[in-house]
Amino acid sequence: MELCLLAIDTTVVEAKSQKPNVIIIFTDDQGSIDVNCYGAKDLITPHMDSIARRGIRFTQFYASAPVCSPSRAGMLTGRFPRRAGVPGNVSSHHGQSGMPVEQITIAEMMKEAGYQTAHVGKWHLGYTPETMPNGQGFDRSFGHMGGCIDNYSHFFYWNGPNRHDLWNNGKEVWHDGEFFPDLMVKQCQSFLKEPHDKPFFLYWAINVPHYPLQGKDKWRKKYANLESPRDKYAAFVSTMDECIGEVLQTLDESGLRENTIVIFQSDHGHSTEERTFGGGGNAGPYRGAKFSLFEGGIRVPAMISWPGTIAEGEVRHQLATGCDWLPTIADLTGAPLPKHKLDGKSLKQVIKSADADSPHENFYWQIGKSWAIREGNWKLLGNPRDTSNQAPLTKEDQLYLVNLSNDIGEKQNLAKEFPEKVEHLKQIYQHYQKSLSD
Repeated sequence: MELCLLAIDTTVVEAKSQKPNVIIIFTDDQGSIDVNCYGAKDLITPHMDSIARRGIRFTQFYASAPVCSPSRAGMLTGRFPRRAGVPGNVSSHHGQSGMPVEQITIAEMMKEAGYQTAHVGKWHLGYTPETMPNGQGFDRSFGHMGGCIDNYSHFFYWNGPNRHDLWNNGKEVWHDGEFFPDLMVKQCQSFLKEPHDKPFFLYWAINVPHYPLQGKDKWRKKYANLESPRDKYAAFVSTMDECIGEVLQTLDESGLRENTIVIFQSDHGHSTEERTFGGGGNAGPYRGAKFSLFEGGIRVPAMISWPGTIAEGEVRHQLATGCDWLPTIADLTGAPLPKHKLDGKSLKQVIKSADADSPHENFYWQIGKSWAIREGNWKLLGNPRDTSNQAPLTKEDQLYLVNLSNDIGEKQNLAKEFPEKVEHLKQIYQHYQKSLSD
């Protein structure tokens, strides 16, 4: 009996000593509050909510950019998108390059640490062999390389012709008429069910709820009472939630959940483009949407779960960003950090304690001519753009100062009232600009 107990105890110790697996679930164009646990009252999102219930939810989490490619570059490299060589969206044309190959991705970092690496879903960071996922540290890859596809034909969505975009390890594959979210689920499940002699890193870049809004019929019927375009958007969000649930269930059934870090984040705010019927997503109290550096464009749902190791059902209010995942993953797994400059910082202490300070004294965003600096509750926007069209912006608003502690909706420009604060934040912006050119 004692020998049996000793053997069991040894097995437990060995299991706990294994390096944890890591899964990043990165959604696309999901609004700031479009999960039940973030305040949505008209959506059904039990599986996304389960990540928060079994982990930690962030309330002041920011994407590294308000648009797809730079946000992905910032997350995968831990660097400001401009420093990562992706200041804006890269081309969705086959043969066009994207993020420079000298950038070091989470996948490359994890491979060095002895991990198997896999990408499933959207890429949008380059469309040449060296800038596609297999050239950027992923052992395997399945998905589309451009910005978006029709989920049934897998052709590029809004212009063409003849731009089919579905790839398996760099080779074009055809799955005519098969629903792409279901294909992603099968790929993720297949990967999780494989025997793994190494820990794994899975980057699941879900192309939902990005347009085209192609939710499943059961969800279209469920939301038939909502007004357009919320009905179409909601159907796609719950379709996505169901897909996430299927993969999380496989993770549980495979006995991997307690040794797997699950990270969830939207890449930026919801779209108000014509292709998404002018909206559908919800930023709640925040101004702005996709393409905007107002809060609704960059403040996103974000959660981390590691049952049995980190707290469950807790909330963190510290400022955190998409650039922080790379150093956080390195800190939690022991993977070696890249030797070049990083702009993200580890959230390990924040994850440990609600009382820990944010690792950021300030943070910087830029997309085109628009830029923003946040320090404490103060935020300065330069050349702001409001894609939610909540209020007009004039020439006097080219420098737009807000205090988020009493104006979360960023309605009042305080630049004239606090010129010293404007100057201070401008100097921080100029410092970042200089550091990017060094």
